[in-house]
Amino acid sequence: MNLKKILWATAILGLVICGFIAYQIYSAIFSPNTQFNNDEAFVYIESDATFSDVTTSLEPLLKNLSTFEAVAKRKGYIANIKAGKYALKKGMNNNEIINTLRSANIPVQVSFNNQESLALLAGRIAEQIEADSLSLLQTFNDPSFLEETKFDDDTKLAMYIPNTYEFFWNTDAESFRDRMRTEYDRFWNDERIQKAENLGLSPNEVISLAAVVQKETAKVDERPRVAGVYLNRIRRGMLLQADPTVIYAIKKETGNYDTIIKRVLFRDLEMDSPYNTYKYTGVPPGPITMPDISSIDAVLNPEKHDYLYFVADVSNFGYHIFAKSLAQHNRNKVQYTRWLNQQKVLR
Repeated sequence: MNLKKILWATAILGLVICGFIAYQIYSAIFSPNTQFNNDEAFVYIESDATFSDVTTSLEPLLKNLSTFEAVAKRKGYIANIKAGKYALKKGMNNNEIINTLRSANIPVQVSFNNQESLALLAGRIAEQIEADSLSLLQTFNDPSFLEETKFDDDTKLAMYIPNTYEFFWNTDAESFRDRMRTEYDRFWNDERIQKAENLGLSPNEVISLAAVVQKETAKVDERPRVAGVYLNRIRRGMLLQADPTVIYAIKKETGNYDTIIKRVLFRDLEMDSPYNTYKYTGVPPGPITMPDISSIDAVLNPEKHDYLYFVADVSNFGYHIFAKSLAQHNRNKVQYTRWLNQQKVLR
């Protein structure tokens, strides 16, 4: 009788132990294991990350790191880490967390606007994807790539069309650059190429002129009119005489693109640079900034008029006063020069 009791007690104890173990396993896999208060938290896993790096990133977000590690080992995640940006939802269990880290790499929106150099672009992009600014800059300037794509030191800025693009966070420098090349080719469709040819300009020349338009006016609705002025001057063989090109020439020579120049002086106009459109006719050899699509399309679809000059309108800031003759332009210019002097803008 005692033996039967012992056997029953042993069996019951075994079942309890098995039940406890089963509960522990179930709990480790399926119980909620997050401790952040927001609806979701983002985890960034780098391309060369180890499992230790992953757990370091996750530790502040999880209630119990040990159970996560145990389940990760059981599911084979430790040997199959994938880089990317991942969103963990509040209340996720370890099973859901690991499945997310395995297959739910989410894209990021990468934006850039009117950078004046590839170094500035590299810094801007490095803030948004895994690739660092040095690797990006080296890739942008890769001589074999530039030779293959027929860009050079002056025109290479033209390949990057400002916009918002979707990438995975773990995109490397070369993949980013190659995607930008694809976007450039997609942008220059047959219709835009034909419009450029009708103007007697190449796509890169259109972008170079659009960059000047971009710098001259921030008003999108005014850009076709400004573009029309420059195209009129080109057709007549006149100098563009665009102050932003002189400012760019100064920045390019000094290498300091953070320089702020509010007023171009007469001595600046004497600077011997192919970007100085007071000295050299035609479109600058390359873009002085990355122009918006609106500026590029303004050049391709210019307003038709007879204006040859324009100056800032101090009664309607941001816009300009246009003139067909130099005499009229000089009269218009008086109000702007007087305003600069009143504001004591010397440089």
